[in-house]
Amino acid sequence: MIEEKEYKQRRDILAKQLPKKSVTIFLSSTNKKRSNDTEYPYRQDSNFYYLTGFKEDNAALVFVKKNKSVQTILFVQKKDPTLELWNGIRLGKKEAKKVFDVDKVYVSSSLEKRLEEFLEKKQRILYDFDCDNELLSKIKSLAKRCKIHQDVASFVYKMRLLKSPNEIALIQKALEITKEAHHQVMKMRKSEKYEYQVQAEIEYTFKKNGAYSDAYTTIVASGNNANTLHYIQNDKKLCEGEMILIDAGCEYQYYASDITRTIPVGTKFTKAQKEIYMLVLDVQKKIIQMIRPGVMRSELQTRSEELLCEGMIALGILEGELEELLENKTHKKYYPHGIGHWMGIDVHDQAPYKYDNAQEIPLQKGMVLTIEPALYFHENDTDIPLKYRGIGVRIEDNILVTSKGFKNLSKEIIKEIEDIESYSSEYA
Repeated sequence: MIEEKEYKQRRDILAKQLPKKSVTIFLSSTNKKRSNDTEYPYRQDSNFYYLTGFKEDNAALVFVKKNKSVQTILFVQKKDPTLELWNGIRLGKKEAKKVFDVDKVYVSSSLEKRLEEFLEKKQRILYDFDCDNELLSKIKSLAKRCKIHQDVASFVYKMRLLKSPNEIALIQKALEITKEAHHQVMKMRKSEKYEYQVQAEIEYTFKKNGAYSDAYTTIVASGNNANTLHYIQNDKKLCEGEMILIDAGCEYQYYASDITRTIPVGTKFTKAQKEIYMLVLDVQKKIIQMIRPGVMRSELQTRSEELLCEGMIALGILEGELEELLENKTHKKYYPHGIGHWMGIDVHDQAPYKYDNAQEIPLQKGMVLTIEPALYFHENDTDIPLKYRGIGVRIEDNILVTSKGFKNLSKEIIKEIEDIESYSSEYA
């Protein structure tokens, strides 16, 4: 759990970076319409949550900076018994002042009027240009009185790049729940069931363990469906002899996990499936071993492509010299995506990969990233041996960069062939 002290520290760090004579505004997310008069479950804006830990909508955080002094002001929905009857209890102005270490708390209905006051004699306004809030248009209108408009989101994205011990603990908790979900699926008798039944088992496991949301839409891709990278239809019947690529992770107290395992529908991999699986797994292990401070993500990407290309040559999937195949990007047909991405409050965490001068940011202690090499062989691809057609394999783990190397936060989620087969056979 992250306490108010840490959120206050984050606000203080940000405040020091803000320009003089400026007003900075962060808006909460708004409720999103699903259909007619129903809405999607509410989720707070990631940057707003990172700075406040506040989960309510109709809220705002404002920094008013003069030369050196900075005021932080929180706007919250007022207490209203009628609204609370329908939508739940609100914290309100009085309680918010007790909970949050800010200079002032106002009700949200006064935001526009207060902003007009704050903007007097200010030269610069900062706000999230892409904020998903209906008030953004009003902010832009008010901003016309300032000479300089600046997107504040990039300031917070940089802060989010390095995770605190408390953040890492929440990611680890999310992974413990996700481990149980993946292992539960490995136990299932899957043949003749449907992909959506596997999805239901996963998401039930998330919720029963206190992870009320998945971090992204669960992918349960059996057979050739595994060769669609973002397959979420999840309605195919599972067939003996095929594999299932399962990309599923929960969100726990706003922090994500992101795990992919590829397992047989039955209890055993076929010989061809094993060959592709072992190639991808071997590459993943080697890439993870490269992780340490100072290494570039581009190095991980380049090496993963070299190793996968070498492996495909050895299996007779690709023909030719390694250097020429890599130069022509022939291998990208079967490995089209990156080796991984940052992970945190967002499953694809909105932290930068390059400095402002466009130079790549090296790995540093406290970063969390995914490592997910893969190979995809469509069933209609006549350029590859018949035995490999229809096979898609991705193996993904979540890695913390430490002071001397790495820690695989998801190492307890089994991925060795003998472990998967043994686990599946035990409960078959």
